[in-house]
Amino acid sequence: MKWQPEIPRWRQVYALVQERIDDGTYPPGGRLPSALDLERETGISPVTAKRVLRELRDAGLAYMEPGIGTFVSRLPEPPA
Repeated sequence: MKWQPEIPRWRQVYALVQERIDDGTYPPGGRLPSALDLERETGISPVTAKRVLRELRDAGLAYMEPGIGTFVSRLPEPPA
């Protein structure tokens, strides 16, 4: 991953994961990479990886199941 020095790394990885949620790589209800997987893929620190997952949760894009993993939140059904 090529880093943009003016943007915090956690925001760049957040944007990467959000893009993958938006394009269906990580579908609603699907499991997101673990903090360790994010560390390995992007080279970020453990603290940064955990922040990315926490920020995704706080934004309503993901939910955590303790001891199981982090999953993409189900998108609301569009109005009829």
